Amino acid sequence: MSAARRTSARVTTRTGDGGDTSLFSKDRVRKTDPRIDALGDLDEAQSAIGMARAMAPRSSLGRELLELQRGLYVAMSEVATPRLDLARLPQRIDAAALERLDRALEKARASVRVEGRFVIPGETRIAAAVDYARTVARRAERSVVACVDAGLVDADPLLPWLNRASDFLFVLARASERAPRPAKSATAKSQAKTRRAKR
Repeated sequence: MSAARRTSARVTTRTGDGGDTSLFSKDRVRKTDPRIDALGDLDEAQSAIGMARAMAPRSSLGRELLELQRGLYVAMSEVATPRLDLARLPQRIDAAALERLDRALEKARASVRVEGRFVIPGETRIAAAVDYARTVARRAERSVVACVDAGLVDADPLLPWLNRASDFLFVLARASERAPRPAKSATAKSQAKTRRAKR
């Protein structure tokens, strides 16, 4: 058996076949638990941001999105950990993390004009992808609020960080609307010229 096979994590454990799953503390809860709902929404936000990031490789936007993804993983670890066990986490969303996100938001806000109107997403492909990630992040925030209201998760500074994260995505989407459209390849230009000649 190869080393890769020996160290590979198990994907199918069958322990959740009955409708329950584990928190970080190994406590078993039902998959309808508010924390599991919130973790699912946060995971979806991760993937949505990842889709947007894949459309902006080697760019400042891609780097900003990656930092958000890293922060979301920390947020997920907090939601997945019972309050009595939070001290065991190696990293948490703290005041410093919130301050860093605030600074990034203000920097992005200073470089783009945000008009006081409702926005119809879709000006560019990347802006639409970031806007979609924003809506998923908002849903994840609402799910975490439900956990806070149920006394399962500490509110501060996790909720402000999540709220700021979706604000940041909104501003990044507006900045992405100004992104130049991809240049046409020589083949595409030649095909377009041929089509015009046939008219």
